[in-house]
Amino acid sequence: MNYVITGSIGHISKPVVEKLTTAGHTVTVITSTAARVADIEALGAKAAVGSVDDAAFLTQAFTGADAVYLMIPPTFAAPDWFTHQKLVANNYVAALKANSIKNVVLLSSIGAHLRKGVGPVDGVGYLEEELLKLEGINAKFMRPSFFYYNLFAQINLIKNAGIMGSNGGSADDKIVLVDTNDIADVVADALLKLDFTGISIQYIASDVRTYGEVATVLGNAIGKPGTPWVLFTDEQSEQGMLQAGLPKTNVDGYVAMGKSQRSGLMQADFFANPPAQLGKVKLEDFAKGFAAAYNAQ
Repeated sequence: MNYVITGSIGHISKPVVEKLTTAGHTVTVITSTAARVADIEALGAKAAVGSVDDAAFLTQAFTGADAVYLMIPPTFAAPDWFTHQKLVANNYVAALKANSIKNVVLLSSIGAHLRKGVGPVDGVGYLEEELLKLEGINAKFMRPSFFYYNLFAQINLIKNAGIMGSNGGSADDKIVLVDTNDIADVVADALLKLDFTGISIQYIASDVRTYGEVATVLGNAIGKPGTPWVLFTDEQSEQGMLQAGLPKTNVDGYVAMGKSQRSGLMQADFFANPPAQLGKVKLEDFAKGFAAAYNAQ
């Protein structure tokens, strides 16, 4: 089988590529930088160097693919976040059409069912909609939850203020968490089997905890028991991210996502349609890496 993998060899794409090449398949990896070519080839895959902003490049790179794994790479360079996500989504759809590709695994997100008002998730919500318009396509929408590694952003807050927090929820609210390795396992399994037909949705999660439990477990891991989780106002979150140097378009997106999470809307469809089983990596497992990162700063 011929596979095309977007996302270069990041946290999810790299283990997916490894599983596919180990199984003897032909894999082409889309990467934006020539510096990654040697690492990609070391995995037994081929590299296609170019930008996902370039529809002609993607159309060429998708040539001959039996199945494609799609993800919209994050960016902090675009002047308007959603406009850029929409451009990439449209380019993906055009490349699929041009090559008559019928098998697609999409890295979507929890909250994508809302389509709008979820900040960075709006882009994959849009891409889901566009894929729904394609005739004869077999597409699996993978909707992982809140990535554990996003919690690394809490390290400076703990060091500077002795707290953890966001505008996403209070200490008693639940947050659905996921490890990228658990995502990669599910994605690779779907690509290897290609046993899905039509449109299907699969939620991916590793653990479900309260924000307060997150603060407790991570606080204990770094030797700071009693670290509290604080619910920030949207204005406080906005100012904090702007002061940290994030571009306004990204800040607006993250604030919107937090509001959606806090309202319960973002996770509502997950709780209505939970996965059959959770992944292997629990919060306590992640806490070990969190402590190492905390102590390294």
